[in-house]
Amino acid sequence: MPSGERERDPLDGVLIGGREKVPIVVVHYDDQWPDRYRLVRERVLTAFGPSALQVEHIGSTSVPGLAAKPIIDVLVTVRDVEDEAAFVPPLEREGFVLRVREPGHRMFRTPARDVHVHLYEPDSEAVGAYLDLRDWLRVDAGDRALYEQTKRRLARLTWTDTNEYADAKTDVVQAILGRARTWRASQEPTAT
Repeated sequence: MPSGERERDPLDGVLIGGREKVPIVVVHYDDQWPDRYRLVRERVLTAFGPSALQVEHIGSTSVPGLAAKPIIDVLVTVRDVEDEAAFVPPLEREGFVLRVREPGHRMFRTPARDVHVHLYEPDSEAVGAYLDLRDWLRVDAGDRALYEQTKRRLARLTWTDTNEYADAKTDVVQAILGRARTWRASQEPTAT
């Protein structure tokens, strides 16, 4: 690479506003998180109306007893995630700002960075993964403890940005998700 040129960041064009160095803070579970989610859900439904096919509380704040970054994560499914004209203006009116634009996924957040709203189409693999992981962590104390220990250990380290922190959790998340999917498959009724 010629002197003075910056190496291309794979997240250029995905992260609107570029990478941000913010401290990773993991706190004890807060009993107010479900109430905060319900308030955010109302804002999301106001913005989307019937075009929101599914609205779910996801992420660590959706798992009772699990320590987390104090950010409410919301999953919204829509028919066409690429149709930004249909949802960007109404979400902006509700105070959300577009932060991530990648194929099949949009993420909005509040200016205070305490809410993330993830948009996917219903058949996205990510939708099932988020719900399987959430539901499994709600019922399995061992994996809930493993995930919390991992997050707390990683939060003590210094990261260039939150994406690096998230990437560092990948192996543990994938292992837990594998167990979650096995559990989910065992919960589904078998066809006779």
